[in-house]
Amino acid sequence: MKKLYSNKWLILIFLLPALILFCGVLIAPIGASFYFSLFNWKGIGPMKFIGLENYKELFTSNSIGFLKALGNALILAALSVFIQLPLALALALALGKKIKGERTFLAVYFMPVLISTVVIGQLWLKIYNPDYGILNVFLRSIGLESWAKIWLGTKQTAFGAVLVPILWQYVGYHMLLLYAGVKSVPPELLEAGMLDGASNWQINRYIVLPSIKPIIRISVIFAVTGSLKSFDMIYVLTNGGPMHATEVPSTLMISMLFLRNRYGMGSAIAVILILLCFGFALLINLIFRESEE
Repeated sequence: MKKLYSNKWLILIFLLPALILFCGVLIAPIGASFYFSLFNWKGIGPMKFIGLENYKELFTSNSIGFLKALGNALILAALSVFIQLPLALALALALGKKIKGERTFLAVYFMPVLISTVVIGQLWLKIYNPDYGILNVFLRSIGLESWAKIWLGTKQTAFGAVLVPILWQYVGYHMLLLYAGVKSVPPELLEAGMLDGASNWQINRYIVLPSIKPIIRISVIFAVTGSLKSFDMIYVLTNGGPMHATEVPSTLMISMLFLRNRYGMGSAIAVILILLCFGFALLINLIFRESEE
């Protein structure tokens, strides 16, 4: 058996299928995106090499609106970390106390994650409908008719209206990750804290949270990178409108690729998104590593 493990060629042969799949599915498309981003190309016809001009235009041209789209994605990432994750953590800590109906609550909170985003988007379109939507109907019924708005059609309210279903949908996803971490904390530690007279807050602060820090790190990475890549809910609700108020890099990339036929520019946005996701993942890992030390 030792000979088997020490044979480097044999190890390489066993790893080769996974390595080929990894390169074909991940590395090759990234390389192709970077290659196309160096050209001015409409998808068909001749390709004109322009170097890094697509990247320069993204950060300097106001007509494209990339900085506005990137800012929206960063706002969503910040709200995911400071609103979505605390809600998920609070639910995970509450359900981890073996409350009555624990499994039922888990299923209910996780259900939005299982439902197609397109379906959820259609439901929220009905909620926000200015004529018969439940939100405006409720506001009118309690005498706040002046608060009723065209939520998704007004530049001032569209982005906030889009953020609500995005944050709501994935609370259950992070809750389940954190719940699994809470349930994995050794019961002996919890019992020792209770015997020492620690309150629930102190047990969570000094025992549970330090024990589930690796899970919290994973959730933060998923929340940030997922926000940077957000597309489907925004596409269903507003398609980046009105007047680009809800535009994010992914919707802008689709617009460049399939509506404006600027494949080089769309590829440049894809490369920037990849770099941002990897960069934020490394930064979050570094922050958590320093805090542990």
